[in-house]
Amino acid sequence: MQKLTNKEEEIMHILWRLEKAFVKDVLEQITEDKPHYNTLSTIIRNLEDKGYVSHNAYGKTHQYFPIVTKEAYRKRFMNTAIEHFFNNSYKNVVSFFAKEEKISVEELKEIINIIEQDK
Repeated sequence: MQKLTNKEEEIMHILWRLEKAFVKDVLEQITEDKPHYNTLSTIIRNLEDKGYVSHNAYGKTHQYFPIVTKEAYRKRFMNTAIEHFFNNSYKNVVSFFAKEEKISVEELKEIINIIEQDK
């Protein structure tokens, strides 16, 4: 799975939400830094070249749909981030969020309970 640019990732989130969409449908969903129609069409075709989306042709127009699930992308994204930024340590990930006060003691206890229940 090739790495996505920020704009490609933004487009993928739209396609995951819509499930199937024409370029004009995707364009309507973009609220900030709206690209030109042709630019967006090129980005979506690049996503197709990278193996993230496919299309159904209706004459000269194409309806695009994701072929990589959001869950598969999330797994790859998280594994890469944990490898590059946390030395492959999930303990370092949790510690980071605790230090940044992004996770509470109560939430940590809930996580421990979930882990213990799954054993």
